[in-house]
Amino acid sequence: MLRVDDIHVYRGRTYVLQGVSLEVGHGEIVALIGANGAGKTSMLRTLSGLLHPRRGGIFFQPHVNAAEIDIGRMPAEQIVRLGVSHCPEGRGIFSRLSVRENLLIGAYLRADKNDIEADCQRICRMFPILGERARQAAGSLSGGEQEMLAVGRALMGRPKLLLLDEPSLGLGPLIVETLFEILAAINAQGVTILLVEQNAVMALALAHRAYVLETGRVTLSGPSQALIRDENVRDAYLGGAS
Repeated sequence: MLRVDDIHVYRGRTYVLQGVSLEVGHGEIVALIGANGAGKTSMLRTLSGLLHPRRGGIFFQPHVNAAEIDIGRMPAEQIVRLGVSHCPEGRGIFSRLSVRENLLIGAYLRADKNDIEADCQRICRMFPILGERARQAAGSLSGGEQEMLAVGRALMGRPKLLLLDEPSLGLGPLIVETLFEILAAINAQGVTILLVEQNAVMALALAHRAYVLETGRVTLSGPSQALIRDENVRDAYLGGAS
């Protein structure tokens, strides 16, 4: 579904992605792990059109039998229209708007009112707390509830590919476990996921494959279970867990 071919990206004068290549297959969950400052967020911002590579290509295949589309220099709004939704680090919710209004913003490119309402109800079944607090100001939600709202808002665009940036950040273990169970269910419904996550244990347990990013370069990649057993990965990201 997604093919990133040797991209080189700068943020100002900082060289943040230095020849990165990766692939995400249809129906996969792929994790991107690494330390702070490795370039993970810059990667997602580049894929969603908020940054653009100076060199290299980014190619998106919306359906298995569709032709690849070069999205490397497309505006962000066109990339969203193709079926790529980005759930950013920090959630980016509109705190003064209601929970429902935040969800509806996720469907701003859609005109099918009945389907939008049906999807809104589906998201509230997936995250019951959002249905219970639909009229509440989004800023009054807890951190975990805000993350659920951010994911739900991204799903309102009916994405084919969901980009998630640090969904577990600042959340308690039980909330993280619940959230990751929901992400697995979302994937089972047909949504492909590229997950950036510092909680490497949870990320590798959820993902089919993973890439390790260090100072703007991919240093390791492979099936998640193989990376879990890799001594360097265990020492650097899993706390030496066996």
